[in-house]
Formats: sequence, structure tokens, C-alpha cells
Amino acid sequence: MTNHHDTQPGTPAESRRHLLGTSLEAFTAFCAEHDLPAYRAKQVYEWVFRRGADSFEVMTNLSKPLRAMLAEHWVIYTSQVVQRQESTDGTIKLLLQWPDRATSECVLIPDDKRRTACISSQVGCPVGCAFCASGIGGLQRQLSPGEIVEQAMRVRSLFNEANDSSEPRTSARAESLRSASRVHGSAKPDDGLSNIVFMGLGEPLANYGATLAAVRIINADWGMNIGARKITISTVGLPTQIRKLAREGLQVNLAISLHAPNDGLRKKLIPWAKKTSVADLVAAGREFFDVTGREVTLEYILLAGVNDTMEHAHELTRVCRRMRCNVNLIRYNPVADLGFERPDSYAAHRFAEELRSRGVNVHIRKSRGADIDAACGQLRRKNAITTPTRANG
Repeated sequence: MTNHHDTQPGTPAESRRHLLGTSLEAFTAFCAEHDLPAYRAKQVYEWVFRRGADSFEVMTNLSKPLRAMLAEHWVIYTSQVVQRQESTDGTIKLLLQWPDRATSECVLIPDDKRRTACISSQVGCPVGCAFCASGIGGLQRQLSPGEIVEQAMRVRSLFNEANDSSEPRTSARAESLRSASRVHGSAKPDDGLSNIVFMGLGEPLANYGATLAAVRIINADWGMNIGARKITISTVGLPTQIRKLAREGLQVNLAISLHAPNDGLRKKLIPWAKKTSVADLVAAGREFFDVTGREVTLEYILLAGVNDTMEHAHELTRVCRRMRCNVNLIRYNPVADLGFERPDSYAAHRFAEELRSRGVNVHIRKSRGADIDAACGQLRRKNAITTPTRANG
């Protein structure tokens, strides 16, 4: 991204439409209403999504009067980066503040050929999982489609830094980003991002409309142009919305945050599990596979002494045998004052091997950002900014 800021004197961002949350079709309609040819819309979207422009000012193939008119009606970026953490493993976490002072987190996770943006769908979280910092304070508000897409664009823009020759960069993180761009085989730094995961703050399927609108912009060839099979939506498990998602015509990946293999334990860890049984989630997951052909991922955070015994592994095996799925095991990143602990490496691998010996396709997710606030919601909690409390939807 450039260093410009998309502002127009006397025109506050709140009164303008958010371009990053608007389809090319809708922006083309705006152009038609203002007697502008359709190609102008394509030019603007080329600047924003291909070249990383963050203001109309830099769009030099548009006349100055046209740039001024667009800036009166539209805003490209609405957030400010108020906190940034960089890990020695290349992970970068950003805390974004929106015009209403609400905050959300997004993360860049470079890993060999895979460069992932982990983004949030809500400000706070309504689920309130016992082990998670995201739900502390509850849900403040939904994120709009533009705010969701903007997080992915903010993360993508980090690749500019690795290719910026005007400033010396010697850190392991910068070299990791440079390597990612070289692997991708493109001279354009913005092309470094390969995957999107909706695994940040919030429950994506509880903000269904905005999440799907953002997914379509991220996936569109005129948008971020990231393939649907490189996009993962993670949910605590809302069966009705899972079935709806299956019929959206998108080949996205679905990850269900299971975290316990039986209803009794799951209800203790996840308050919303009181409304949805493991059997309900299995049925919805099976339907998702039947409709899309996409295998479901079961996310399972290992909590030392809570859900990581051999009996839990046997119960989880029985769940997996009832649906087409694979299992992602995640060693817990401790959150202060919540009382849960991270299992050691031996315990995690023993759990995985027990599943594998019983025919389950299982992976242990590599721990990233261990030297920063790795768990969802930790950075936001540490940098608490007073925001209006209002739960939408």
C-alpha cells in the first residue's frame, strides 16, 4: 500500500461508502448513475485490488476532478493500525481500530509456500468459550463486509515491506516475507498472500451476510482473487448456517471448532454447545460434504488434563467415523486468568498417534507467534480501548 490516506476535507469517512466492501457490479452502477463509463469502475478496482492503492489521489489515470468526486462519496480504508506485534517466526499480528473506536485483530502467518491471513468477523465474540480471550467482554458489534475485507488487505500489504528497497530490512520476519514473494513467482509484492482463514475474533456464521459478502469479494477475480479452496470459514458449529453455506455455490473449506468429543465436556467449554449437540454437528458436517464434496476439518484445541486423555481420543475417533473429516490438533496458547494450560509436545503427539492408529487423518498445527500474544483476542485485550457496547444480531 501507499503512504497516502484517503481523506477528503469536510467529508468524514462515516458518511461515505466503503469501497472494499462493495462489489464491482455495485460500483459500476454508481459510475453509471454519475455518467461515468463502466471502464472507470474497472480502473479503480485495478488500482485498489491489484496495485494496493489506499487513496484516490494516487490513481493517476483518473482526472483530478474525478478523483475528488470519488473521494467525496467513497472511502477505501477506514481503519488505523494501533498496535503491531512481530514474532521471530515471521508471524505479524495487527490490532486495527475503526472510526467508532472498536478494535479487531488480523494476523499474517507465513509458512513456506503458504502465506495466510487470519481475519476476524466480529468485534469481540458472543460465544464465550471458557478458554478463549476473544469472548471476554462479549460481542460489541458485527464487522461489515468492508471491514472484513480490509483486514485481509491490511495483511496483504505487509508484503510491500519485504519488497521496499528504500528501507533496509534485516529481520527474520522480513526475509520470510521476501522468500514468500519469491516463491510465489511474482514481482508484485501484493501477490504474496495465498490463503484466508476466518479464525480470528468472532463467530463468522453468526455474521453470515457480511461474512459471505466478504468471501465473494476476496474470491472474485476483480477483487483479491484468492481461490475459494484457499478460504476457510471456522465455526463453533451452527447447523442451520452450515447447511446454508453448503448451498452458496462456493468451494470454501469448513472448519468446525469441536474441542471436545462429547456433549457433557463440550457444554462446559463452549456455552453455545448447550443448544447444539455433537450429533447435530456431525449431521450438518455430513450434509456439507454431500453437497460440496469438501471434507470438513474438526478443530480441536488440546487443553492439558481437560480433553487430551486417551479416552477422549477414542471418543473423538468415534465422532470422526461418522463423517468425512480430518482433525487439526492445536496446542493451547495460555490466556492469563482463564485457568487452562498447554499440554507438552509428548502429550500432543501421543494423542495424535492414538487417533492416527485408529484411521483418523490428523495433523498437529504448528504453533506460531509464541513470543507475541498468539491466542485470538489477547492483543485486543491487552490494548483495551473503550468502545460502545452494542450487540448487533
